[in-house]
Amino acid sequence: MSPPADGTAAFAATSRSRVRRRPQRASYDEAAVYEVLDAGIMAHVGYVIDGQPFVTPTAYWREGRKLYWHGAAASRMLATVAEGAPVCVTVSFLDGFVVGRSGIMHSLNYRSVMAFGRARLIDGLGEKREAMASFIDRLYAGRPLKLRPTTDNELRQIALVEMEIEEASAKARNTGVGDLPADEGWPAWCGVFPVETRIGAALPQPGMGTGGPPTPDLAPYAEGARLDETLSVAAKAYGLPVST
Repeated sequence: MSPPADGTAAFAATSRSRVRRRPQRASYDEAAVYEVLDAGIMAHVGYVIDGQPFVTPTAYWREGRKLYWHGAAASRMLATVAEGAPVCVTVSFLDGFVVGRSGIMHSLNYRSVMAFGRARLIDGLGEKREAMASFIDRLYAGRPLKLRPTTDNELRQIALVEMEIEEASAKARNTGVGDLPADEGWPAWCGVFPVETRIGAALPQPGMGTGGPPTPDLAPYAEGARLDETLSVAAKAYGLPVST
């Protein structure tokens, strides 16, 4: 990844967000960070409770510079981070196994983002209802209009947090095998095994719903489609800005 072009919005790199190892693979450009975030759905949230570090996997979504995630109202993680505790949110993809001719030249192709900020709890039922509808709409454009409305009691059972991204960095490797002079002529196979996650065949739930093929709001999730590409398409359909 390269630095942003002149005039492109970017996150300021500080001591906590600056990439130190292989900095040439890093970018602080908003567009580069959002490209990775919008291709994912699972994040790991890092935080500290009483001096003990924890990392919790969770589903997330983005709107502008804000990230959202939710869980049970009794979640200790959500209760802690919603009080304004510092949070680090990471998203990563494994894109390939890089196999070299010496052990030190084996590597992985990947994309990743680290985002830092402080979260706030979304309390109001109206704001919470709107945010949860946005989550569904971001994944399945237009689907909230087809669903049974969420009740107030259901909303009270979940906690929802919003975190504005204060700092973020993206890092990626998407190259072939490196070589050392000592590897020259060594008869070991070398190359890259690409790795992808793809959508499987739809499995309608027997006795529920309308039956038949998936409705148009679910069209991006076609059998064989790459998950990251599908989520990126869904983000664009939802109208997420590339940068702010």
